[in-house]
Amino acid sequence: MLITTNLNACALDDNHIQEITLDDPYTVPYRGIYAICDAKNEYAEIIEHSNCYGGAAWSLHHYSKSPLVLKARSTGNMIRYFMKIGTSRLELKSSVAAAGIESVIVQGDEVEITYAGLGGGGVGATRCRAFAEGVLRHEISESGGEKCARGIIVVPRRDRILIGIDDTDSKDIGATWTLTHNIARKLDCQETIYLSHALVQLYPVPEKTQNCMSTVLEFGCVDKKAKSKLVDSFKKALKKYSASSQTGMVVLSDFYAKGIYEYSNRCRTERVLKADALHCAEENGVEVLFDGNGIIGALASLPWFGRPEESIIPCTEIKPMVMERV
Repeated sequence: MLITTNLNACALDDNHIQEITLDDPYTVPYRGIYAICDAKNEYAEIIEHSNCYGGAAWSLHHYSKSPLVLKARSTGNMIRYFMKIGTSRLELKSSVAAAGIESVIVQGDEVEITYAGLGGGGVGATRCRAFAEGVLRHEISESGGEKCARGIIVVPRRDRILIGIDDTDSKDIGATWTLTHNIARKLDCQETIYLSHALVQLYPVPEKTQNCMSTVLEFGCVDKKAKSKLVDSFKKALKKYSASSQTGMVVLSDFYAKGIYEYSNRCRTERVLKADALHCAEENGVEVLFDGNGIIGALASLPWFGRPEESIIPCTEIKPMVMERV
C-alpha cells in the first residue's frame, strides 16, 4: 500500500515576487572545521564540513597544491586534507593556485590554521572559515574583489576515535548501518564530532544475516573525558537497540589504524575465526566492548574510516596512507 505524503508548497504564486534580505551576502560559513592530529603531532587531517559544495570543490582543487598538503579528497560534503604539520610559503597565482593552507601549528590542545587566497578565494580563506561552528578564535584581513587575504583560525586539537560494529540485526529485523548512524547522530556534539560512516563488505560466511557488511564510525574527540563519554553512551545505546545476541563492538583511538590492515584484508577475502579477531585486537590495543561473533567484522571495519566508496567493493585491499606528497 502506498502512503501519501503532503509536500509543503511554496508560498509564492505567479503574481508575487519575493523580497529577499541577506544579512551577509558574500559569506558562506563552513558548518565546521576539525583538526585531527597523530600522537606525535607530526601529521594532521584538516576536515572541512561544507555548506556549499561548489565552493568547497574549488578549494579542494587549489588547496591540494599547497606544499604542506600530502593528499586531499572529498567524502560527501566533507573535504579532507591530509597534511604535514608546520609552516610553508604559498605562491598564489590567479586561476592556477589562487588559495591554500599556509600553516598548521599545534599549540597544546589547540591547532592554529592559516589560510590565504586571492579574490573570492580570499573570502573563503577568511570569513567563510572564521565563522565556522566550533572555531575558538580567528584573525582575518579584508577580503573580496582583487584583494589578497589571509585568515587564521584556532580550533580544538582532536584525536581520531574509531568504533567498529557488526551483528546488530536478525533474520527478521534491523540493519547495522542504520542503527549505528542514528546512534552516532545523537552523540554528535562539539566535544565528540561525528565525522564519517562507512559500510565494509566482508567475505560472505554462512552465518551472515544477508549482505555480510560491518560498519565503522569515525569521531573526533577533544580529550579522554569526551572519548569515555562517547564510548559509554554508544555501548549503552547499542545494548538497548541491538536485535542480536552476537553483536560485536570495538573501539580504537588511532590516527591510521594501520595495525589492522592485514587482518581487515583477510576478512574481505576469506573466512576468519573469532580467536583471530581477539588476538588482533589485543595486539593492537583495540578495546572490545561486545565480544559476540560480530567482533570479527567489527574489527575488520576499523581501517576503512572515511573511505565509504572503497569499503563497499568486495575484495578491495586497503592501502597505507601516503606519508609524502604525491
